[in-house]
Amino acid sequence: MSIIEIICGRFSIMDKIEIILNSIGISIFYIKLILSFILSFLICFVSIPTIIKISRRKNLMDEPGDRSSHLRKIPNLGGVALFLSIAVCASVFAYELFDLYKFLFASLVILLYIGVMDDIMVLRAYKKLLVQVIVSVLIVIGSDVRIRSLFGVFGVYELNYFLSVVFSVITFIILINAFNLIDGIDGLAGAYSVLCSLFFGVSYYRLGVYNYPLVILSVIIIGAVLAFLYYNLSPYRSIRIFMGDTGSMILGFLLAFTAICFIDIFIDKDIRYLPRYHLNSAPVVAVAILILPIIDTLNVIIIRLSQKKSPFEADKNHIHHRLLALGISHRRATFYIISYYCLIVGITYWLRHLENNLLLSIIVILGFIGAYIPVWLLKLKK
Repeated sequence: MSIIEIICGRFSIMDKIEIILNSIGISIFYIKLILSFILSFLICFVSIPTIIKISRRKNLMDEPGDRSSHLRKIPNLGGVALFLSIAVCASVFAYELFDLYKFLFASLVILLYIGVMDDIMVLRAYKKLLVQVIVSVLIVIGSDVRIRSLFGVFGVYELNYFLSVVFSVITFIILINAFNLIDGIDGLAGAYSVLCSLFFGVSYYRLGVYNYPLVILSVIIIGAVLAFLYYNLSPYRSIRIFMGDTGSMILGFLLAFTAICFIDIFIDKDIRYLPRYHLNSAPVVAVAILILPIIDTLNVIIIRLSQKKSPFEADKNHIHHRLLALGISHRRATFYIISYYCLIVGITYWLRHLENNLLLSIIVILGFIGAYIPVWLLKLKK
């Protein structure tokens, strides 16, 4: 078929572009990959100054409190820019995901709404939890994004439908809130989201063409968050912004989504057109990639319960709070935390063929050691 026949034929614009590029030996995937990154970065980068201006004019600011690590009022609607960038770019470059997972976009919109409401008005915890349950049920039941097997972790293999749904909903809720909890200092939640997306994106890329839409989603998240970090880490207070609950909930949700999709790839579904992959440690690798929010959340809950306090009572026992107590700056604290937990991911990859329970035990122990290094250093300092 000639180029002229393609142009004049009954093909969509994207089909015509793909056919022409393939005919000259260029894959449309790499074009999408580059354009999605550039566009996601630019949309977020360009939209944030307008959000900052509106936030200052309408006094939509994060007020410093007892647990705050900042001293002045800062705009906290950066999550709106992240949503805008991710939603637009995913709809254009990874539209297959919205065909395959019908409730994915609706879930993001609901999280945007409740996040903005919370950032502006500060909602009660039970209202946010109720919405998180609704969103998790939508994506788990409506789009069938479930953890179907634990691959022998704790002796559990395939889960029946009911247990799979319950466990998956709880996983979504925990990770949404866990990412919210690590968003306590400049750059931490954003930088960790970039690294998680990078790890999952590279994994999806290595797993073949069928997973390319998830690769593009990961790249879109990276582009949007990098643009946000430019403002979040800026030394100039006039352009600084926080992602707020809007951003942390959306990123937590998307990373939970990509993690569960990653695990699901290695489950044999006996579908003819689907390629089959084998990685028995898939759920443990997913835990390793998301180890920071998981360990930080577990740690503060254990501390609160040991002190006979409510596990939902806010305090300053998070890993980043302990590093700040050492007199370390936000940027250095973020760098130290990210570096240590990246080391855990590297160790997990190196030991990925170990028995799952042993590998998980090593990861959790290393995670808690990282959580208590600042405590030990603080005691030595005194």
